[in-house]
Amino acid sequence: MKSLNPALLVLSIAVAGAAGCSRAAEPADPADAPRPAVVEAVEAQGLEVLGEFDAPGGMRGFAGIAGQRPMAVYVTPDGRHAVIGMLINADGEDVGQAHLQRLVAEPVSKRIWSQLEDSHWVADGADDAARIVYTFSDPNCPFCNRFWQAARPWVESGKVQLRHVLVGVIREDSANKVAAILSAPSPSEMLARNERSYASGGIDGAATVPAEVRSQLNANELLMLELGFQGTPGILFRDDDGLVQRRSGMPAAADLPVVLGPR
Repeated sequence: MKSLNPALLVLSIAVAGAAGCSRAAEPADPADAPRPAVVEAVEAQGLEVLGEFDAPGGMRGFAGIAGQRPMAVYVTPDGRHAVIGMLINADGEDVGQAHLQRLVAEPVSKRIWSQLEDSHWVADGADDAARIVYTFSDPNCPFCNRFWQAARPWVESGKVQLRHVLVGVIREDSANKVAAILSAPSPSEMLARNERSYASGGIDGAATVPAEVRSQLNANELLMLELGFQGTPGILFRDDDGLVQRRSGMPAAADLPVVLGPR
């Protein structure tokens, strides 16, 4: 996906049209109306439009996402201009927020969670834990190790299962350590062994990285980048509304109960 031009967030977009032509009467159901050309222009800049909603002032509202960020698009009544961003009413309320959650946040959260479930991960904690937290982890990452250590009370009490989506991006032998973990009779035990001995260098890496492991690593690293993480740990969890939230790096101590839930 192309990167959305930041200028689109503050400027309207004009689309050339047949000047002088009268606008056709709007159908009773706005969802049946043809999509304005200006929306296609917005999509060409990298915003994926997922649905339409009612907007005030004769405008048409469209809910979309750029990267991982939900955005509202408001098309003017003439269909030739669009403004991207918040529309505030006299009470200071964002009139598009509820629509973004319904049309973007919920389906995108489900899509992301499905991608994570289908990725190659190693379980850390009980299978029947009430809370699942995914983390992109590198065996050589000190902040991943700090998160692993900090999560022990939640994991060992059975409240949380961490699912480590392993990548090899920190050092040259990271991929070899991932291979040692994934090739072990119990990947979960080998991962725990690496984390427990991290201060003394962790586990020894495999002599070679099998093609299957290399393929899994490549898929995990592509997913990490697709979800907007540039490094490890990249942490994803679902909030009380079921929406996916994320943290880049080691969460602050005060934030751990938000990420991992109550102790």
